[in-house]
Amino acid sequence: MRSILPSSVVGLILLFLAFPIIVVLAVSFSSATYLTFPPPALSLKWYRAYFSAENWLAPTWLSIWVAACTVVLSTVLGTLAALGLARLPRPLKILVSGLILSPLIVPVIVVSIGVYYAFSKYGLVGQPIALVLAHTSLAVPFVVTSVTATLAGIDPRLEQAALSLGATPRGTFFQVTLPLIQPGVIVGALFAFITSFDELIVALFLSGQGAVTLPRRMWEDLRYAIDPTIAAVSTLTIVLTAALLGAAHYLRKRSEQNRTLVTSSAP
Repeated sequence: MRSILPSSVVGLILLFLAFPIIVVLAVSFSSATYLTFPPPALSLKWYRAYFSAENWLAPTWLSIWVAACTVVLSTVLGTLAALGLARLPRPLKILVSGLILSPLIVPVIVVSIGVYYAFSKYGLVGQPIALVLAHTSLAVPFVVTSVTATLAGIDPRLEQAALSLGATPRGTFFQVTLPLIQPGVIVGALFAFITSFDELIVALFLSGQGAVTLPRRMWEDLRYAIDPTIAAVSTLTIVLTAALLGAAHYLRKRSEQNRTLVTSSAP
């Protein structure tokens, strides 16, 4: 019982957490014309409806474009911020890191109201660029956290050795530092993509009528016209998010293994 009970409790908790996803997955393959569980029969018609509907595909492509732009900006800014934080004195480092990570602490609704009032003055509401800038501010902390964790496990003597052997600071960064922190950078980029692609609250304030993202489109469908197509869209979104999280976990484990090898081989 001592060995079975903990496993049973964990299994029940996992089932409780995964049951809504299982329901959505089952409904997405339903042949019914409305949301019903269990489905009367299996069918792919709601997936066909999604891939043939422009009012679903247009928000999807916009979300992918916004997320891609967010990944580029947040990865560059977050990586540079993490490198700068690693070289700051400890008291200043705590203050600056708190400011950078504040979007993770402040409620998203507060951030949304702030960026709405700021962007409305310049006529950016309803423009994709507004979503890119707002999502970048939300995604940068994830990149900073990931890269900072990777930097913490790198021996600074490796950079010092490269500089002492005649390498320039730029050459040291691209040939020594960047390859070592690359897994952390990629993990941060994946989390930035997920943050932007799945974000709803900021999109409700900034998308207007000219920049409707996929989460905004799903929210409108739930409010005004519920049909099983949204279950198919939700399933595809869950699969994409799970795949990205799995890739991030794999890269994080690989980063830890490489860091262990480099540390053990360092003089």
